[in-house]
Parts: sequence; C-alpha cells; structure tokens
Amino acid sequence: MSLARRVIPCLDVAAGRVVKGVNFLDLRDMGDPVELARLYFAQGADEITFLDVTATVDERSTTYDVVRRTAEEVFIPLTVGGGVRSDEDVARLLGVGADKIGVNSAAIARPPLLDEIADRFGSQVLVLSLDVKRSASTPSGFVVTTHGGRTETTLDALEWAREAIERGAGELLVNSIDADGTKAGFDLELTSLMREISSVPVIASGGAGSVDDFAPAIRAGADAVLAASVFHSGALTVGDVKAALAADGIEIRT
Repeated sequence: MSLARRVIPCLDVAAGRVVKGVNFLDLRDMGDPVELARLYFAQGADEITFLDVTATVDERSTTYDVVRRTAEEVFIPLTVGGGVRSDEDVARLLGVGADKIGVNSAAIARPPLLDEIADRFGSQVLVLSLDVKRSASTPSGFVVTTHGGRTETTLDALEWAREAIERGAGELLVNSIDADGTKAGFDLELTSLMREISSVPVIASGGAGSVDDFAPAIRAGADAVLAASVFHSGALTVGDVKAALAADGIEIRT
C-alpha cells in the first residue's frame, strides 16, 4: 500500500451527463463527463472514478462510449462502475479504456462474480463499491444498499467487505449515503471501521464540503479521498485539496 494518499474526483453519470444530488436523491445536471474529467486531470487528480448511477436501476449496461471518450482524454487510472453484471462486462470496459472496475449490486446478488473477475483479471482490477447507510439492523450499525442507494439489504457492511476481500476485491470504495452530498464531512466512524477490517486500500466517499474535511478522513484510515459536488461546483479544485493535505503533513502524489 502506497504511503501517498490519493485525491479522486468522482463523476456520477446518468444519461451521459454528470449529475449530483443529496443522499443519492434529487439529481441535478453538473456538466459533460469528458470535459470535467479533462479539467480534473489538468488539476492534478490522481485517478478519476466514473459511476453510471442509473445503470442498475434502469437494468442496462454502462455507457461505453462515454467511458471510451473519457479514457482518451485523461492519462491517469480510470475506475468505472455501474451496471457491471459479468466478467464479460469487465472485459468490455477494460477494452474501452477503464483501468479498474467497481462492482456493487450484481456482486451482492451473486457473490461468486467477485471471484470470477479477480481470477480472470486480477485483484488490482476489482473495486468493491459499497453504498452504506447507518442502521440498527446490523451488528456494526451499518448496512449495505443496492440500486444506487434505493434498496436496503440485510448485509452488514463490514461483514460484506470482509467477504469481498476474501473473494478477491483489491480495493474498497466506501460511500456513506447518509453523508452523500451534505457537505458536512466524511463519515469518520465508517471509514475507521472499514480500515480496521480491511487488508486492501480504502477510499472514503460522501460528505466532503471544505478542504478541512479531507485530512480527518485520511487520519481515520482512508488511503484515498473521493469527492464530487465540491469539485463540480468549482468550490474546490484538486489542487486546493492536495495543498491542504500537504500542509497537514500528509504525503500526497505530486
């Protein structure tokens, strides 16, 4: 695991446009994904995460053309998720320029999918995407959801993360639905609990509102911090976040 922490803009895409809401609801248009990816690449982003947030809900595949055009414009790792249901979907996404693949709902429906992807392409390609809510129904107090946060499962978030790592997941993208879009800061308790059980990198997602929110997430155990609306709105740049982290004594990639 690299000591340098990563800053990752996230492009939540629906119908070919970047969207953003609060708690995964009331999505509004934030711009063209290719243009935004190009901007964040120029700002010094370490990676770009592209999530087709309605692919599973609409029961369709990820928009391959948008992924291809994005990959042609940025020369940093591109993680793509949304609507991935088979190792053939993964092969096709890698073929149009993705570097890593995020899997969520389909893996919950059929956990061996994780084994199949890791066995065929390697754990470095496989990112378990977790959309997590606080819930008294599970031992950890956190439950996994599917379909863009719309459907609550009975899975304890920590237990599912453990199982996914055993099946070959090489990274955990942990998104707090409770914090998503609120700009009130990352869920530090969730991040810390995931760090305790994880042998692979943890990406904290959901809740970034100011430059002061990122260092606490890393100190809670995140290997990378992911944000969307603060970047899309222009409130912060990737450079702003990296400068704040460096000033706080956190090693970043330059």
